[in-house]
Parts: sequence; C-alpha cells; structure tokens
Amino acid sequence: MRHLLKTVSAAAAVAAGVLTASAVTTGAAHAATPQPTSLYAPSDLVLTVGQGEDAATATVQRAVTLTCAPKASGTHPAPGAACAELNAVEARFDALVDDNPKGICTKEWNPVVVSVTGVWQGKHVAWSTTFGNACTKNAALAEGALLNF
Repeated sequence: MRHLLKTVSAAAAVAAGVLTASAVTTGAAHAATPQPTSLYAPSDLVLTVGQGEDAATATVQRAVTLTCAPKASGTHPAPGAACAELNAVEARFDALVDDNPKGICTKEWNPVVVSVTGVWQGKHVAWSTTFGNACTKNAALAEGALLNF
C-alpha cells in the first residue's frame, strides 16, 4: 500500500487561511505536516465470547486482543496462527464458521455470541455471530485458531 503526502505551498496555505504569518516566516509549515508512524496499516482486534443473543447485550465471558502488524502479538493464545488464518480468509469472518459442523449437540437454547471488533488493515471491522449453545459454537469453530481462544 502506497501513501502519498500532498504538500501545499506556504503562500497557498496563507491564502486559504490555514497558516499564520509567523508559520510562514519561520518555515513551520513543514513541521506541522503529519508523518506516518508506521509502514503498516493498523490491524488491532478485540475478540470476545459472551453469553447472550447479541454482542451488544451479551455478558462477556472471555476477551482477547490480537495485533497482526507489524508482527503477531496480543493476549490471543495463538497470535501467529490467528493472523495467518485471518489473512487467508481476507478478514471474512463468516468463512471461519463451519456451516455443517461435525459433532452431536443438544438443541438446548443457551445462546453464545462470538464477536470481533477493531481495525483490520486500516479499515474498521465489526462482526458477530450467535450459536445456540457452547457445544454448537465449539463444533462450528473446531478447525481454526482465530475464534478459538
């Protein structure tokens, strides 16, 4: 990803009312130009598992953080594998949920919500899904590192 910084002449900035006269005479126009703090777009996520029907009202049981750039880190138990999995599915979280899970679960309704919020490669993400109970969640997420924490 390439970012281009646009520079504006001091005279044009004064004409637009952006710079003060002292900034023009001291050359402070360049000092005020924001510089990137990293070569990587931010990728910081918070993943939660909670009891309830939706992420907004669920009682959070577990929460972990995951940072994928510049290196995998956070409180997630397997940050490297989780970041690799997230890259492989291009942050399409639904692709990580098995539609036909292998396993036998009761039909008990005791909803569990898994949610992901934060920033992935510089873009805001918010995703959640609800499972009928913990057994169906575990069966649907059996293969994969990202949502198993």
